[in-house]
Amino acid sequence: MKKGKQLAAIILIGILMLSVVGCGNQAENTKNKVNSSMPPGDDAKVVENEKILMEQLQPLPQLKQGEKIGILVITLANPYWVSLKESYERAAKELGVTVEVMAAPTEGDTKSQLETLQAMVAKDYKGLIVSPIEPFNLVPGVIAANKKGIEIVNLGPGIDVGAVTEAGGKLDGRITVDFEEQGRKAAQYIVEKAGQAGGEVAIIQGIPGAGQSEGRTKGAREVFEKTPGIKLVSIQPANWDRNTAYNITTNLLQSNPDIKGIFCCNDVMALAATDALTAAGKRDGRIVFGVDFTNEAKEAIKAAKLDGSIAYSMDAYAKAGILLALKTIQGMDVPEQVNSPLAVVTKENIQEYENWH
Repeated sequence: MKKGKQLAAIILIGILMLSVVGCGNQAENTKNKVNSSMPPGDDAKVVENEKILMEQLQPLPQLKQGEKIGILVITLANPYWVSLKESYERAAKELGVTVEVMAAPTEGDTKSQLETLQAMVAKDYKGLIVSPIEPFNLVPGVIAANKKGIEIVNLGPGIDVGAVTEAGGKLDGRITVDFEEQGRKAAQYIVEKAGQAGGEVAIIQGIPGAGQSEGRTKGAREVFEKTPGIKLVSIQPANWDRNTAYNITTNLLQSNPDIKGIFCCNDVMALAATDALTAAGKRDGRIVFGVDFTNEAKEAIKAAKLDGSIAYSMDAYAKAGILLALKTIQGMDVPEQVNSPLAVVTKENIQEYENWH
């Protein structure tokens, strides 16, 4: 009987030891996992968006190591980049890194943006995440970062890889969205709403040569030009500027009073187009679509002022950008390119995106 009790005690001790080891291994396996669970009330669509990005980034880097990362966006005069800055800062807090977000004063100030990047290279960042105004303006800054040994990730609009290579440099990582697909999805919605009757449509671009503007225009143009009954009557650049987009729309109504749909390459210009149509008393029966799903666009869609916008989660996008930068800093292999999934948000499904961020 005594031997039986001793045997039971030995078995119990063994089970407890295995349990402790198992818990230790589990802790080791989970310490670098990114928390993709959302607080109550957050949209499941955001969780899914983040999940797709995280899968592309496996295995994830070590977290909470205190790395300092410099981030260069286009301009904080645009609400999209303001929102992305806030997303970067939230992600940095979660991931345990320090970020500093800088920007050019305006959308088109390519010289100032390069000067800002060159000043950032002189600081003590482990890595940089940069979004250029146009494909070539930041190339010298990339080369300077390479020479100093600072890892550099290109997020969003593309830096011309050929120009970087020709200058003897390299990009260490790339994360973006499919700009052509954004244009295609927006144009497809306009075409569907126009119906069999078709009609005249127009595209209002951003800055000529900017990657996101060129890509979105190309995608939308392909859809419009191949659709029977749809006539593309105008493609004009508004340089991401609200007043310019307003004036273009006003003039467009004079030359094409029966215009059926307008695709704008961002929400700022799309909202200006709706304002111009409303001021002319011609908003009804016309379709206006934007890109970025900014907070103002969200409210405009809810109010049926704007027909829709192409969205991608900025919180997930910023988090993925920082994780990609951490992978390069820590010497890990990185995918050739990370792509963010897209969502088509319209006045018909806006209630599904109430908690999108």
